[in-house]
Amino acid sequence: MTDVLDAPPPPGTGTDGSALLLLAHGSIDPQAQEATRALAHAVGLSWAGRIEVAYLRHARPTARQALHALAETGHGPVVVVPLLLTSAFHARVDLPKALTGPPAQPPVVTPVLGGSPDGPDERLVAALRRRLTELHVGFDAVVVAAAGSSDSDACRSVSAMASAVGAGLGLPCLAGFASTASPTPAEAVRRLRDAGARRVAVASYCFAPGRLFRQAVQSSTAAGAVGISEPLGDAPELVRLILDRFRQACNSGPAEEH
Repeated sequence: MTDVLDAPPPPGTGTDGSALLLLAHGSIDPQAQEATRALAHAVGLSWAGRIEVAYLRHARPTARQALHALAETGHGPVVVVPLLLTSAFHARVDLPKALTGPPAQPPVVTPVLGGSPDGPDERLVAALRRRLTELHVGFDAVVVAAAGSSDSDACRSVSAMASAVGAGLGLPCLAGFASTASPTPAEAVRRLRDAGARRVAVASYCFAPGRLFRQAVQSSTAAGAVGISEPLGDAPELVRLILDRFRQACNSGPAEEH
């Protein structure tokens, strides 16, 4: 587990009695669920409230199960922070479906953590750069590797993240997609090498390990990448972003945003 925040963020008004539900995609890989629980633990080190995790697919509890369990133990209101990096299918379809039929007091749902129309959140950019530094290898170009989507806006948001990461490092940087969209991470590595880069690193733009992460690792390594960073996991910048979203939701009232 990475280091936690230097100091707990100042408490926001209106958070007393609220519970935080981290809603992840879920995976058949148990390591993905372990990573989500580690993130919840890291958030708990900076905020001493009730924190639970739930999943959209492949794992339990579901969002409805977690919300009903929180309601039965008297916790409310509940703020749901979706652990999603784009406003693609999972955000537009799976998320609203997962939250149908909630307890008597519907949860407050924050926007997804990535894919903002205002551009990449600087904390996600910083978290990706943190993971790259943990590789302890030199590199002169970067590929930001994401899951991929048929949603063009989602792909553009990943490309915008790649541009932000590259600008911050002063290096060429391309987006790569493990499924559905192109280029793949391996193709992006080869494009950068063909353009003159000698040591290309891959930044894993995902929360947790899983099938697509391993696929990106294997294909990027075969294409000549010098290293592939670990998923965002419990990066302190991600913890700070989640807590900010939580406080904003507590202060904004019951309006839901997906």
